[in-house]
Amino acid sequence: MAADAVGGILMAGVTLYAVLGGADFGGGLWDLLAGGTARGQAPRALIDESITPVWEANHVWLVFDLVIFWTAFPHAFASVMTALALPIWLAVAGIVLRGAGFAFRKELTRLPARRAAGATFAFSSLLTPFFMGTVIGAIAAGAVPADAARASLAAWTSPTALLAGFLFVAACGYLAAVYLTGEAARRADRRMQAYFARRARAAAIAAGALSLAALAELHASDPALYSRLTGRALPLVILSGACGLAVLVLLAGGWRHGTRIVAALGVAAVIWGWGVAQYPVLLPGTAVTLGTAGAPDSTLTALVVLFIAAGLLVGPSFALLFALQGRRLLGADEAGAASPGVAGPRRPPAPPPGPPGAAARAAVLALAALAAILRRRPRRRRLPLA
Repeated sequence: MAADAVGGILMAGVTLYAVLGGADFGGGLWDLLAGGTARGQAPRALIDESITPVWEANHVWLVFDLVIFWTAFPHAFASVMTALALPIWLAVAGIVLRGAGFAFRKELTRLPARRAAGATFAFSSLLTPFFMGTVIGAIAAGAVPADAARASLAAWTSPTALLAGFLFVAACGYLAAVYLTGEAARRADRRMQAYFARRARAAAIAAGALSLAALAELHASDPALYSRLTGRALPLVILSGACGLAVLVLLAGGWRHGTRIVAALGVAAVIWGWGVAQYPVLLPGTAVTLGTAGAPDSTLTALVVLFIAAGLLVGPSFALLFALQGRRLLGADEAGAASPGVAGPRRPPAPPPGPPGAAARAAVLALAALAAILRRRPRRRRLPLA
């Protein structure tokens, strides 16, 4: 029972990272495809202003997932980290390079260096979800043995794993485009709203096509998992498709209210559909399940309690963060920063100061007025010291 609860907690963490951090990666994808300096300036500026306040916070869920997986299911964790070491390390390297490119491009003054930092941010945002997807695809395809002793290239280069990698990239781009469409609508920027709505529709179609291709591949390579996806997980599969169609209809009609929630719900349905189809097996094709690979019950119970405590602490903090971001109260000091890879618009020069004599006279008059106010204040009687 405790192992099932921790498994649900792990899936919840994966879902939060996908719908929040995945949108950040998708923003990097659209940054890469925005075009040249002049053409891509407006979309890159919107991407930059939307990601800056939240991109570091969203990685909390990745750390959370790794710690839960490692602590609760150490045997499965060891096998995954050994067999899929290369794509995992490539994904980690992409996260580091992405953060470096995103942060340091604002500190660089020369345009070529800023473009190089922006390209690092954009390409890393493309590669990281791809390699994460190959890891999930390899696990779902049963390519991870129970006692992996070495890294395996074939495990994450199978058609199922590669399709999962491309599906992750498309899903991240889809979420980002939908979120950015809503952000542009909130700012009454109709040009950017239409710009990202077109990309959201294209990404939704691409993600749907890749999902169908992944199902067809599973039908040929893993009939057991396919039967569970089209059996007990079928309601979630249908829900994900319905959410995708609903987003297309909402975007076509120009609606922005609720579009983000529907898009996030569709991606969450895909993740939970995979979890329900695979339950209770952690590593398909092996005997490693939630019950056999779990830590002692005392450890699992402690993780449940800690999750509740963390939810009470982190949940309100994230709600406040996104509320402040929604009201555009964060990142004010970076409003004039250039977008990744572009020079950015120049700030208008500050108006020249007035004559020194006028400024000096104004300062003297202000000081004199302050002194007069202080003199008029009644003096308090000092009490004798004991």
